[in-house]
Amino acid sequence: MKTVPRSGADSASLSSLANLPVALDAMGGDLGPLEMVAGAGDATRAHGIPVLLVGRSGDLGDTAGADVLACTEVIGMQEDPVRAVRQKKDSSVVRAAEAVRDRRACAFVSAGSTGAALAAATLRLGRIPGAVRPAVVAPLPVPGRVPHVLVDAGANVECPAGLLVQLARMGSVFSAVRYSVSSPRVALLSNGEESSKGTPEIREAHRQLLETPGINFIGNIEGREILDGDYDVVVTDGFTGNVVLKLLEGTLRFFMRSLLNAFGSSPEVQEAARVLLPALTPLADEMDPEATGGAMLLGVDGVCVISHGSSTRKAIMNAIRVAHEMVDLDLVARIKESIEPGHR
Repeated sequence: MKTVPRSGADSASLSSLANLPVALDAMGGDLGPLEMVAGAGDATRAHGIPVLLVGRSGDLGDTAGADVLACTEVIGMQEDPVRAVRQKKDSSVVRAAEAVRDRRACAFVSAGSTGAALAAATLRLGRIPGAVRPAVVAPLPVPGRVPHVLVDAGANVECPAGLLVQLARMGSVFSAVRYSVSSPRVALLSNGEESSKGTPEIREAHRQLLETPGINFIGNIEGREILDGDYDVVVTDGFTGNVVLKLLEGTLRFFMRSLLNAFGSSPEVQEAARVLLPALTPLADEMDPEATGGAMLLGVDGVCVISHGSSTRKAIMNAIRVAHEMVDLDLVARIKESIEPGHR
């Protein structure tokens, strides 16, 4: 283990961003630092991605030679995010964001408080020119095709119409860059397909989206179309989007648990399960949220991936992989180009 300095430029800052390590907030996550460190090691072994572990050195265990950026503080899930980021300047999530700002890392990943990661990224990296507010974009697995994209998934409880339009633009760029979707189809989540449905903000956003060049807007969709609708990006406010995301996660867990219980309910069903399970396993793998790499923060001047608090080493490995891929594909520059003032 090598402990790196906390600040100051070095020769690495002059090289390509993609050659820098991904900074991992090793103190975030419900399963503890050792699980985070294990995921970092998996990312390095499986994908060749170097990782900068950010955390309290004594809590990290065997880091397998990974570099460590030592800190002394941790932001808890119950703390006020903005206040904590401002007061706990030596916390792991703040130091991880600063590592990206100072070109010591190409991106950062956190499975800790979403609000703290959002605040640290916004305050330390800053918003990109033209960004109204940062937003969380989450992939929604769809069997047999590339995932849908949900934006906003939790950053902005209230979204005026102009912000919803910007979310549509950023979500379109994300879908195109990450999933190679040509001209992503953008839908607006509402309580009906008609343009007259929804809150005043939704109705006004619908009108503006129809008039905004560069966005392939296909109209409103209802909640029942979230998983199998004919769209690529769905736009909503962060309150609704977060509820939708957690409802889908909970429904999937409930369904899988119920299915497994049913398979063991009798000898006859167990026999049928032996035939069905090989066919169902690939579907379960496709729907596994830990394979998606977590949600991404759009609108800040750097790549930040926010993983679920219960992330295992598999989820952390994939989050690191996705973060590195988005740096390599220059996602931030693409978003800057799409929302810069005067863009058409």
